[in-house]
Amino acid sequence: MEAQARGLLETEPLQGRDEDTVASADFSSMLSEEEREELKAELVQLEDEITTLRQVLSAKERHLVEIKQKLGMNLMNELKQNFSKSWHDMQTTTAYKKTHETLSHAGQKATAAFSNVGTAISKKFGDMRCTTALLLTLLLLSPVLRCSGCRSHSIGYSIRHSISMPAMRRK
Repeated sequence: MEAQARGLLETEPLQGRDEDTVASADFSSMLSEEEREELKAELVQLEDEITTLRQVLSAKERHLVEIKQKLGMNLMNELKQNFSKSWHDMQTTTAYKKTHETLSHAGQKATAAFSNVGTAISKKFGDMRCTTALLLTLLLLSPVLRCSGCRSHSIGYSIRHSISMPAMRRK
């Protein structure tokens, strides 16, 4: 109902079917011969102006290319400049600054956490070396553990083997 009330005052753009309707309408019967001749003359003039403007644009584009060549500018340099400018523009935005600050802070915390884990692992390896060295000393000095009937002898070999591995040595 509201669409009917607006009638000719619609502000919506023409749809495809509307354009077809307008294109298929025959307005030539509504024009006088004089108006028809004026419109044809205006049409020819507009087509000539468009052709002239295309020629002028083409000539200016050629001149632009010549100037850029004389200045040593090429497509790659222009792309680099555009990229640099875009990168700079992005870095100056508030969102980038906040994100950078947040990620930097998170990176510092992660670095500290990894450092603490590394320290803890080093300490555990140090404790293992001390324990291994103590066990080795006990194995080598204790005659009870050296007897051939004991099962501990194979454990002693296993411990000696582990100690001799390069991964367990200090540098």
